[in-house]
Amino acid sequence: MNIVILGAAESGVGAALLAQAKGHAVFVSDGGVIQPAYKEKLAQAGLEFEENQHTLERILQADEVIKSPGIPEKAPVIRALREKGTPIISEIEFAGRHTKARCICITGTNGKTTTTLLTYHLLKSAGLNVGLAGNVGYSLAEQIIADAHDYYVVEMSSFQLDDTHDFQPWIAILLNITPDHLDRYDYSLEKYAQAKLRIVKNLDSENSFIYNADDEVTNRYFQSTFAPTQRLPFSLHHRPDVHLAGYYTAEHTLRTTLHPMKMDEGGQQTIDTTNSPLIGQHNRQNMLAAVLAARVAGLSLEQIETALATFQNADHRLQLVGEINGVRFINDSKATNVEAAWYALDGIKQPIIWIAGGTDKGNDYSSLLGPAQHRVKALVCLGVDNAKLRAAFAGVVPHIEETQSMAAAVARAAALATPGDVVLLSPCCASFDLFKNYEDRGRQFAAAVLRVRG
Repeated sequence: MNIVILGAAESGVGAALLAQAKGHAVFVSDGGVIQPAYKEKLAQAGLEFEENQHTLERILQADEVIKSPGIPEKAPVIRALREKGTPIISEIEFAGRHTKARCICITGTNGKTTTTLLTYHLLKSAGLNVGLAGNVGYSLAEQIIADAHDYYVVEMSSFQLDDTHDFQPWIAILLNITPDHLDRYDYSLEKYAQAKLRIVKNLDSENSFIYNADDEVTNRYFQSTFAPTQRLPFSLHHRPDVHLAGYYTAEHTLRTTLHPMKMDEGGQQTIDTTNSPLIGQHNRQNMLAAVLAARVAGLSLEQIETALATFQNADHRLQLVGEINGVRFINDSKATNVEAAWYALDGIKQPIIWIAGGTDKGNDYSSLLGPAQHRVKALVCLGVDNAKLRAAFAGVVPHIEETQSMAAAVARAAALATPGDVVLLSPCCASFDLFKNYEDRGRQFAAAVLRVRG
């Protein structure tokens, strides 16, 4: 086949290499600049490519197009292909054709990366031959060239799901659906929800669907999606109205059963999560989803509990970076929006000295007023212009002050904290006023904590 790849980053280059390995003629086209590392990969493989343009005459000759998830449907090149009727698929769809491995696929608006990394860690710690792929930054297609794994844990964004047609996960996990990326879906929550629910489209009775029974949007739209599959809903609480596969019986105790419709037939397990380093209510949901996937994969209670204790989450996500005089310092720099900051403020039960601020993206802080009033002792603003942040929390948080550098923010937070408190960097805003990106902001926070510790 004559295959054209649109986009030459991780997914596009991986797809190009797999297509070449399977004997197809391949042309790679990127409308922007191709990063040097990816350009080198393409050149080493002898693949033909172009950058800073899409040569339509060449692209429209394709028998099939593999589209990178970042390219929107409204892009002129996609419109031209749709008009001609050229099949367009995703890298994940293409990779799925060439492997018999079992794929555990995870989607949701929030929590995807943590759940993906935790599921991978549980399976790998138990000795399963498992690969990690998808939106976490590793191309599934490139790994399928060697196809050396029995399992793949794949993080999937709605954009990656958009161009899947026949791809069939072994286990599909949907964590939640909240408004996000609506510009790609005609500002319709229903269209965005249906994109997420493509993950269940091809499931059959041999597959499992793990989903959040507490998520209102999932429940609203999932009922209209017929999928003859093993349904494994989970909840933070026992619910008599739903046959739950997993729920918490106490703060650090979760109960699972793989046969929720037949509770009297046994198979229940109670798992202790006390030793898990994960913080917050949303991470309790993420843990439930990952544990259920591990149970479907055949892991024992002991294997799950042991692996939960050794998990290290991705950097800058509610990450403990130090403890000084009984005060814990938590880096949640990736919380660049109100919802992410809400998860942090709601999930931490100790008194909080909160470092927040940056480039405001039209934030509405009203949902944070409740948790801030109950838990936040002091707000240390960190940004070039903190007027809106200060105005929102004046009268809600007893002490608010301004800083213009991370070193000053951490020093002031440490001075305001007493033993048992948490200093939380959960900025609620973008980082570009004072930092290169959220990673730079998080690294500077960790370095400043080290300096305070001395």
